[in-house]
Amino acid sequence: MTVRAAVLREAGAPLRIEEIRLPEPGPGRVRVRMAATGVCHSDLSLARGTLAQQVPAVLGHEGAGRVVSVGDGVSSVRAGDAVLLNWAPPCRQCWWCAHGEPYLCARSGEVAAVPYAQLDDGSPLFGALGVAAFATETVVAESACISVPGDVDLVEAALLGCAVLTGVGAVLHAAAVQRGESVAVIGLGGVGLCAVQGARLARADPIIAVDAGPEKAELARRLGATDVLEPGDDLGKRIRALTGGRGVDHAIECVGRAQTIRTAWSITRRGGQATIVGLGARTDTLSFNALEVAHFARTLRGCMYGNADPAVDIPVLLDHVRAGRLDLGTLISRRVALDDVEPAFAEMIEGRGARTLIIFEGEGT
Repeated sequence: MTVRAAVLREAGAPLRIEEIRLPEPGPGRVRVRMAATGVCHSDLSLARGTLAQQVPAVLGHEGAGRVVSVGDGVSSVRAGDAVLLNWAPPCRQCWWCAHGEPYLCARSGEVAAVPYAQLDDGSPLFGALGVAAFATETVVAESACISVPGDVDLVEAALLGCAVLTGVGAVLHAAAVQRGESVAVIGLGGVGLCAVQGARLARADPIIAVDAGPEKAELARRLGATDVLEPGDDLGKRIRALTGGRGVDHAIECVGRAQTIRTAWSITRRGGQATIVGLGARTDTLSFNALEVAHFARTLRGCMYGNADPAVDIPVLLDHVRAGRLDLGTLISRRVALDDVEPAFAEMIEGRGARTLIIFEGEGT
C-alpha cells in the first residue's frame, strides 16, 4: 500500500511530500503507524548533507506510534501495541556491545544502508537511521521497537527516542554528574533542555544554561536551570563568578560547533570535564595548544546517544515521567503537520523554539 512521506531526493534539496510504496513487514520486521515524530537537528544535518545519507530517503528518527502488523518471528510486540522507535538498536554481539557500550554498536547502522520501501515509480527508497519516521507509516526492525505503557502520552513519548535519551543520558551516563557538582549546558534546543533536566535529576548545583536566544531563559528555568546566560567574550568570567572562581565541574555542549566546543572546554574548571553531545561537520576543526591540555588536566569526551542503552534506560525515563520528575510537554514548542517539516527546519536554523513535533492524523494537535 502507499503512505505519505517527506522524501529527500538529494542533499540540500527541500523535502517533498510524496506517496511511497511501503511493503508488508518481512521476517523480524514491524510495521508502525506513526503518532508523532520530533524534528531533530540530526534530521537537518542529514537533509543538508552535513551527515552522509543515501538518497532518495525518508528522514525522521525520533518517533512513536502503534504497531499495524508484524512479520514472521516477531514476538516482542503485536498489532495494536504502542511503541517508541529506537534509531540505533544494538546487535548485542559485536565487541562494543559485549563490553558495555551498546551505543557504539558496530552494526546498528547497517539497516539504513538497505532500501526499505519504494518511490511511487518503483525506485528504491532508503530509511534514514533505519527509522524513516517522517511518514504516516514505516517498517522497522523488531529490535527498533520499545513498548510504551498505556498510561504514558504516546505523542509526548516520541521525544524519549532521541532528545530526552541523549540529553539526560549525556549528564547521567557520559558525564556522570554527581549531586552538588556544577553544570553548564551550552545550547538550549531540545537536547540541551533535556540536559538541563538531567542535571536537575542529578541534583547538580548550580545549573547554568547558555544560549543566544533570550526567549529560552524562562523555559530553561522552568526545567531546572538556576542561572541563564547569553554567550559573549566575558562568559568565562561570569561563569567563574557563579562557581567560586573555578569554572564548572561539567560543561555539556549541545550545539556541535568548534567554537562552542572550545567554549565548553574553556569554562570547565581545572580537572573538570567537558562532554560534547552536538554532532558537527567534519570540516569544522577544533584546536588546542600543547601546554593547556596537561596544564588544565581537563577531560574532553564525546557522547553518542546519551551513552545509553534504550532498552534499559527508556523504562527508567518513563518512571521519571510518571513521577513528574521529567517534563516532556514543556519541551514541545510547536505541533505541526507532516507538510510543515521544512518550516520546522527553518525555525531550527534560526534557533527558535525547543522541539517541534509532527503530529499525525488522529492524534490531535
